[in-house]
Amino acid sequence: MRAPLRVLVADDQALIRTGLVTIIDAQPDLEVAGECGDGKAAVELARELSPDVVVMDVRMPVLDGITATRLLAGADVAAPVKVLVVTNFNLNENVYQALRAGAAGFLLKDAPPDQLLHGIRTVASGAALLDPEVTRELVGRYATRIRPAAADPGDLPLAPRELEVLRLVAEGLSNNEIAAALVLSQETVKTYVSRMLAKLGVRDRVQAVVYAYRHGLAD
Repeated sequence: MRAPLRVLVADDQALIRTGLVTIIDAQPDLEVAGECGDGKAAVELARELSPDVVVMDVRMPVLDGITATRLLAGADVAAPVKVLVVTNFNLNENVYQALRAGAAGFLLKDAPPDQLLHGIRTVASGAALLDPEVTRELVGRYATRIRPAAADPGDLPLAPRELEVLRLVAEGLSNNEIAAALVLSQETVKTYVSRMLAKLGVRDRVQAVVYAYRHGLAD
């Protein structure tokens, strides 16, 4: 049998933290490696315990969740930790900043338990977790304020089809949905996604979405 995925829970609200710990520990394939109530402790515990996933709140004392995420999963981190941001704030630029900081995805705290568990397992597998509706609403709402002037697509290091795939990824479409939209096989779409990520120098789909919005490639 596989060893359970080890999860670190960081949330300053004891009641919510206890609820998250209870839900996670009840799963046979998951276990809570540790818990804490501030971002500084989250960084220290993550470095000490090497969890598979850190479930990170955004607003915490001592060190906020965004800064903690950047320290654990930022672009300059040699061995990034997989961070799943769980927040009360849907339309909040803090979540966008968390994605820029290296978070592998985000969920809302009012998400049902099965969605939280799916999120942890998805992030642990190395995939990004983006809810299409929340992504479009969240990033789209702030796009005019957080991105620079639109870039000329011709200046990007992408072939036309790769650019098309990037725009669909930014809309929150899965590989299956992209395959259907472009009338391509799923394997072909996976190849385009991999090439697109490599050319842009980003780690995953989350960072690709951030890139698209920062360069004015998504509405």
